[in-house]
Order: sequence, then structure tokens, then C-alpha cells
Amino acid sequence: MRPLPISQVDLLFANGIYPIEFIFYYKNAFKTKRLRSALKKLSGPFWPLFGEYRDGALCSRRYRPEDHYAESSLDQELDLALIDEKGYAAYSRYQQPDLKTLFFLSVVRLKNGLLVIPKISHLAGDGYSYFYFLSLLAALSRAGRLPFRSFFLVRSFKPRHGRTALREFSAAGLKLSPAPPAESISVEREEIPRTEVQSLIRAAALSATQRVSANDVLSALAVKKFVGKLAALPGDQMGLTIPIDVRSRVKEYGRRFFGNGIWLHTLNLDRQEVEHSPATDIARQIRKSMPLVGKETYLDYLRTIEECLFRGQMEKLRPFDPGSGCLVTNLSNLPADQLDFGSGAPDRVLPLTAERNSAAILADKENYILLYGYEASPPD
Repeated sequence: MRPLPISQVDLLFANGIYPIEFIFYYKNAFKTKRLRSALKKLSGPFWPLFGEYRDGALCSRRYRPEDHYAESSLDQELDLALIDEKGYAAYSRYQQPDLKTLFFLSVVRLKNGLLVIPKISHLAGDGYSYFYFLSLLAALSRAGRLPFRSFFLVRSFKPRHGRTALREFSAAGLKLSPAPPAESISVEREEIPRTEVQSLIRAAALSATQRVSANDVLSALAVKKFVGKLAALPGDQMGLTIPIDVRSRVKEYGRRFFGNGIWLHTLNLDRQEVEHSPATDIARQIRKSMPLVGKETYLDYLRTIEECLFRGQMEKLRPFDPGSGCLVTNLSNLPADQLDFGSGAPDRVLPLTAERNSAAILADKENYILLYGYEASPPD
């Protein structure tokens, strides 16, 4: 296969920053033979995930199981009570080393179940792509020995890889700054009842004609949390970056696009206002700032990335600046229930990616779960 040029948005992650990694815990363990077989089958349709990055392009390579899969056993249990008490600190030891390929999946057998830990480079794809691939991997694993069903699944959900389909782009010859060294991160967990978020949405609607979304409210609550933690930021402003998925509004990509189909939207907020205003006011500001996503507006966004490159403003070629603000990513709609490899959906989903001044929004039936990443304080 010929090299696949990366996109303007891919470029923001080309030095390996912000990989995507989760733990999926299954109380009822399953045999992995079909999973391993499904992984090999998908290495063709999802070839960029199993390829390598070279000089501005993703290049295919021969599939070797040992490059993308490992399985091990530990004579211990996953202590769910400790995880509920300590959060990220209680399970972060399962985080995998830095990727040598764009994708790696570890399976860990425990005395009380099984862990599936997929990790991908953000250059290969965004959160949507991550769960798109894993959902198909699970479905193909369940299909087992039914060749027709396997063929139908792969053909029906075959991904689209045209990363520069909307606008041609070349990063060939570009020298990228290396990824910054890994930081020691502490993670704080907060549960917010869905009923509380709905009450805030209704309250915001009472004093404005424009409705706000749950994401607006949750992002407002997150930025209010961050403003108290980021007292050392310079100036009176702080940035809030929110990834927007553009697949449904840019037909050149569509729902089967595998890559980074996102717009990293940033707005600047007055720090004093964030600190002292109710969350509903901040939510309305966030909603008002949101761009109208379409082909032409997204093209303008891609051109702004190219302009930074043309001007040599390499410091701006990153997803967000943790030195001047925060990032809030909403993963509350992740299709964890579809990750059934034969023994049912995962009993627990635990995010392993934690970055400084960033928050991830997850959810269960009753609550939204916000995970805040901060730079760990040095020991006394």
C-alpha cells in the first residue's frame, strides 16, 4: 500500500503525545483465541493502526502478532474496593510502557477476572476511532467460526482512511519537537448526578433563549474546578479547549472515518469571572463560543493549523497549552457495552491516560464521572 499522508490535525499528535489507553475489566474471563484471530483479520482493513509513521505519512507493515499483542497472568486480584477509595492511584500500575508501534493490546489474567488494555497513538486515531475499532474487534471475536458473519461485519464496518480527503496536506520533511518527558500526574475523581446536570440545563434555559447542553454544563463545572488549581497561570485569561467530533457534519469523513476527525476548539475565559460566576453563566459562554461546524468552517480550521506551520509557530502546533489553560474531553457516550468479547460487557472501565490540566468526562447510569489530571505535588 502506498503511504497515507497524515492530516493537519494528525500533525498535532505526530510526536507521540496523548496516547489513548483504557482498562476494561471482565469479572468473567474469556478465552482469547478468537480475539487474537480477530486482531489479525482487522490488521488489513485497519492497516494504518498496524502500520508505522515515517516522514509525514502512515506506512503499512507486515502484521506480526508480537508487535501488537501480549498476554500475561498475575497471581493477584483486582481490588475494586481500593479502586473506589483511591481511584487512579490504585490501578495506574497497569499502564503500559511508551508505544513502540501505533497500537498495542495487553491482556492480563487475574485471580478474579481479566483485563483488556488497548493503547493507541493519538496520531493513529481519536477516541471515536479507538472505540470504533474495539467495538468491531469484539463483534468479530463473538462471530467466531461463522465465516459469513465475519465477512459481513468487516465489509459493513470497513473504515475510511482518507485523512486528507477534505484538503491536501504534506508534512514530509517536517522536523517535529520531541514529546515532553512524562510528568507525574495525580488524578482527582468527582461524581456529579445526572439529575443535577439536568437541573443546571433547565436553570440556564430560564434566563436565556439559547439552550445549553450537558457537555456545556460539565465543561463549565470542570473549568471552575481548574481555575482554583491553576493559580500560577500568567495573565487574567485562561483557555478552555474542547474537542468537537466533525464526522457527522463533514461528509468527506462520515461516521466510518478512522483518524482524527476532531476540531480542537479553544475559547478564552476571564479567570475571575470563571471563579465567581455560577456554572450556568459559564455554560452559556461555552455554548455561544461553539463554532458552526461544516465543510467550509472546518476547512478554515485546517488552514489555521497550516498557517502556524508556515509561520514557524511550532509552539502552537499542539492540542492545547497546559501552561495557559485546560482541556476537557467528553467520553460519556463511549460504547463500553459493545465491548463484549464473549463473556459480556466489561464490569468496569478505567481510563489510564492522564494529562496535566486535563479532564475526562465519563458516565454510569446515575452519574457523570469527571477525572481531573494535575501535576503531582512534590513530596514533603
